[in-house]
Amino acid sequence: MVQKAKSRRRVLAIDVGGSHVKVMTDKKRVKREFKSDPDLSAKAMVRQVKALTNDWSYDVISIGYPGPVVHNRPLAEPHNLGRGWAGFDFHKAFGRPTKVVNDALMQAIGSYRGGRMLFLGLGTGLGSAMIVDGALAPMEIAHLPYRNGKTFEDYIGAAGLKRRGKKRWRKSVDDVLERLFAALQPDYVVLGGGNADKIGKPPRKVRFGHNANAFEGGFRLWGKGGTKSGTRRGKAELTTY
Repeated sequence: MVQKAKSRRRVLAIDVGGSHVKVMTDKKRVKREFKSDPDLSAKAMVRQVKALTNDWSYDVISIGYPGPVVHNRPLAEPHNLGRGWAGFDFHKAFGRPTKVVNDALMQAIGSYRGGRMLFLGLGTGLGSAMIVDGALAPMEIAHLPYRNGKTFEDYIGAAGLKRRGKKRWRKSVDDVLERLFAALQPDYVVLGGGNADKIGKPPRKVRFGHNANAFEGGFRLWGKGGTKSGTRRGKAELTTY
């Protein structure tokens, strides 16, 4: 009976980004969103999500947060949003069980097809995560030094695209991919985020993800859906959250 009750839980997935906050349930599969900005606080996000979903029914929540997360709470303030996120208790604010992970990791979970996968989110910033044989590894590559005193995000985030133009930005993306393949040895890389479609034809062992995979990842955090491994062993299980 307990297993049946769990299977009937409706999940609300929230994808918090630098330009928009997007929401979807595993029942409706209809996306709603509102604009975010550099002044958006955690309290304001919760208030707007509640208003946006007041006609939806859901039991548990998954949140993809643009920054490091520890014990279902943001560890630090985000770079592209307002203040008041670090340590925020979303479970208490929503009044429902809530799992919070790095936003790139949530999209990575929804994109995973087995093996060693590196996910890079080319959006307002630069999200990153790895999944290695089902074990989850959120990463913070974005603000590591890259070149000329600037970070990876400075070059291949949205600001870098705007400042340097598409041609030079693409060359930087190719260079970063080459470096990360050499350093991390993934079987394949998935590129997500709003600027992934500006890459053109992806290099070998690189494929495009879909932004909707963030929602799929949120559902999988609560055991909804499977992860196809592409191997004869069948499904690849996500072993840690």
